[in-house]
Amino acid sequence: MTGGGPRVDALEVRVYTVPTDAPEADGTISWSQTTMILVTARSGATTGLGWTYAAPACGAVIADTLRDLVVGGSALDTTAHFDAMTHAIRNIGRPGIAGCALSAVDLALWDLKARVLGVPLFRLLGGADDAVAVYGSGGFTTYSHEQLAGQLGHWVHEQHIPRVKIKIGQSWGHDAARDLERIADARRIIGAATELFVDANGGYTRKQAIRVFAACADQDVRWFEEPVSSDDLAGLREVRDAVTADVAAGEYAFDIPYVQRMCAAGAVDCMQLDVTRVGGITEWMRGAAVAASLGLDVSAHCAPNAHAHVAAAVPNVRHAEWFHDHVRIEEMFFEGVADPKGGVVHLAGDVPGTGLTLREKDAEPYRVG
Repeated sequence: MTGGGPRVDALEVRVYTVPTDAPEADGTISWSQTTMILVTARSGATTGLGWTYAAPACGAVIADTLRDLVVGGSALDTTAHFDAMTHAIRNIGRPGIAGCALSAVDLALWDLKARVLGVPLFRLLGGADDAVAVYGSGGFTTYSHEQLAGQLGHWVHEQHIPRVKIKIGQSWGHDAARDLERIADARRIIGAATELFVDANGGYTRKQAIRVFAACADQDVRWFEEPVSSDDLAGLREVRDAVTADVAAGEYAFDIPYVQRMCAAGAVDCMQLDVTRVGGITEWMRGAAVAASLGLDVSAHCAPNAHAHVAAAVPNVRHAEWFHDHVRIEEMFFEGVADPKGGVVHLAGDVPGTGLTLREKDAEPYRVG
């Protein structure tokens, strides 16, 4: 499709690697750095930004496979570009690096389109609301009591975010006693009025997850994320049927069939969608519609500033994840980031696109490609 009007004149990709501010781990993996792949799409003097958090190889997929499909096409034809890119990565394998590459480019093209048209992105997408609830997310298994208290206390007592999440499933579920201690510690830190969420990152077996939840019943946990592997739909359903907390999963959805299978299996109470993995804004919106067709809310996974506008565009969004690592990088790299005070981010109705501007000098020291 050639399309008329403004063209996509250039598409640039950069890769940045940022060390974490402390050692971090969940129940199944540890890490000491985070890589962002940033895409800039340009039409004349107007630019749009998109990004994903993935391996550096993602940048090569964008430069070698996707860029030429987009450059020269209409800056308004986001769906045509999306279809061309999905066809091009079929034999590469969409789940994983190629899916993240697709997502970053799609995000940049939607931001560009909104800026070309002079409207906020959430309004271009339909504008269900101009605000999105958030929850603080971190609580890594590597944290000491002091680190946990500092992080959770900042969110709850300083920023007044009324819901927070910690990691559990220590050592692939081999230290449930410490998980229970940390859940109790988190509850003491945040008080009774704040909602407590936990994320096992698939570290437990089915019965183990049910036993752990029963053992912390007095801590009023409201959200149990990936109690078992997200690939175990029957296991998620078994845990969901046995606990009072909402069971959530879906962050590894790279396409709509994945979303449909998980929702239709009755595996979750809330479907997680990651705009930097599932296929950008184009596929995130479709995923939210699939969830809505089965009576489910969606929750935006990580990358809060990439999610703010698309989350505000659908009526069945529950909240967005204010994830420590990504918040830190996005606040370092961009002007115009969201403010989570009060547990809600508010979107400006008079700023085109996402309203974000890259702080090139601040980002440059972390550039690796």
